[in-house]
Order: sequence, then C-alpha cells, then structure tokens
Amino acid sequence: LFTAQRARSPVKSLSGGERNRLLLARLFSQPANLLVMDEPTNDLDLETLELLEELLLEFTGTLLLVSHDRAFLDNVVTSCLVFEGGGRIREYVGGYSDWLRQRPAPEPVAVAAKPKSELKPVARPPKPVGSGKLGYNERRELERLPARIEELEQRQRGLHALTADPAFYKQEPAAITRRMEELRTLETELEATYRRWEELEAREGAG
Repeated sequence: LFTAQRARSPVKSLSGGERNRLLLARLFSQPANLLVMDEPTNDLDLETLELLEELLLEFTGTLLLVSHDRAFLDNVVTSCLVFEGGGRIREYVGGYSDWLRQRPAPEPVAVAAKPKSELKPVARPPKPVGSGKLGYNERRELERLPARIEELEQRQRGLHALTADPAFYKQEPAAITRRMEELRTLETELEATYRRWEELEAREGAG
C-alpha cells in the first residue's frame, strides 16, 4: 500500500490517493462477512482502484454495492440487481455487460389502428441495400460516443461526491435543488447516450 518511507508519515501529509488506500487498509483489516458500498470508485486514482478490485475479488463474504462504473462492475460482481420499473427488481448473472446481453428487448409501443374507411394503400419505397449499416456521419458519431460517455461519467462521479458530503446539505435549499436537478439532467443524458451507443454498436455489428 505504501513505500517504506511513507508508511510512518502523518495522515495530514498523505495525498488523496494515499488516504484512500489507508481507508481501504483499515476497512479490510477488520473481519467481516458483509460489505455494503455506495459508489466506492468515486475519487479513486487508478492504482487505488486496481487495489480495491483485488481486495474485493479476494473477499470471501457477501458484497452489496451501487456503482455507475461499468468496467468496475464487470470486474468485480457476480450478479446484478436491476430496477426495471413498476417496483420490479430482477437479478441477472454477471456484470454490466452480461446484463446488456441478457436484458429483455423493450416492448413495442402499441399504435391504435385507424378505422377501415380511413385506410389507404401506401406505396412503400424499396428498402435500400445495406440499410442496417452505418453512414459516414453515424460512424463518426459512434467513434465519438465513448469519449462523451466518459466525460458524462466523470461529471456524474463529481456530482455524486459533492452530494455525498454532509456539508452539501447545509447550503441554501435553492442551491441544493439546482445541484440535484443538474444531477438528474446529467443522468438522463447519460442514459440516452448509452442507448444511442448500444443502438449504433448493434447496427455496426449487424452490418
């Protein structure tokens, strides 16, 4: 965790990453058969994140965690509990990527049929060859989406860290409301970006 020179340094002199490693050492030095973690990867440097993954993989008890870090979930968890709306929670085996492959396709939206008297034959244009493939602009969009997702996830981690600080709730109510609305808007955009990325990936693979 620390070099010999840093092992006896006072806590106040440690860097942010070193303090996080110290907290992990303290956590895993105590016997436990259940760990509950909320966004454990927030504000971790790469070295500390890798250390956390190693410790969790060696942990023999039960781990329950909430995280928006998809790679972390893929590396650590053995099952996912997914909120599917309507008060339903469903368990899927594996990490985030496994859930993407297993989740059911969204139900088609029902469209009311027009009365027969209003139905008119419509000439359908021939389907262009290779319509499932991506055009130039869509391919460029697909190339840019991972960086956009990473940017949104970084902003999301920052806002989660901010709202997790007890001092955050000592502000004026209006300031708290603005930040929470910013977080909700960001998460909505992130989810839409995920869906767009998955859609383009699927079409690119099909092509």
